[in-house]
Amino acid sequence: MALAEPHLSLSRPACNRRKRFWYRRYVKRGVDLGLVLLSLPVALPVIGLCLFLVRLDGGLGFFGHRRVGQGGQMITVWKLRTMVSDADTVLAKHLQANPQARADWVQKRKLDDDPRVTRLGQWLRKFSLDELPQLWNVWRGEMSIVGPRPVTEDELAYYGHCQSAYLEHRPGITGLWQVFGREDGGYAQRVALDTAYAGQLRLWTDLGLILLTLACVLVPTGR
Repeated sequence: MALAEPHLSLSRPACNRRKRFWYRRYVKRGVDLGLVLLSLPVALPVIGLCLFLVRLDGGLGFFGHRRVGQGGQMITVWKLRTMVSDADTVLAKHLQANPQARADWVQKRKLDDDPRVTRLGQWLRKFSLDELPQLWNVWRGEMSIVGPRPVTEDELAYYGHCQSAYLEHRPGITGLWQVFGREDGGYAQRVALDTAYAGQLRLWTDLGLILLTLACVLVPTGR
């Protein structure tokens, strides 16, 4: 007599949730550390050269900005400085004089033609080199290689009831929004992409996004 197929008490969605939990909790951090170590022989000389060029104008080489990390903990996310030293003043004057730019800022929290960005900063952003110092954030466990793009406290309000899709994860150097959402940049799309990532979290998703990020860097948009 053939044996009956054993009954599985765990549904497929529950299995998927458990797999995502185990990957996020126990595997993803090891992948991050391994990728950081592999990237250092190339990343450190590039950061050093870019830092030297940025410092030529006399300003600070690194820029740290406060963002919301996993679980709502505030972290300092590091970048190579791409803006003028009085960036806040320049932004305020620009938004006051340009209603369309002000509307874009409210919707996207970014500007297509940002007067704060230096000429060198435009080049660094074009190839995403300004974000290389965030490898330090990944090493410290504050960020991940792949995850939601870091947001400010004010921006977190845009997520509404979907805040858990952001807060459950470490912010990422790259992710779905960084790869697929940079051209449009609206916050509704950003929240949708972060929510989709939370539902697709697995090793192959992260590796695929890393490969797509490298392709975006090789064919940069600068946005």
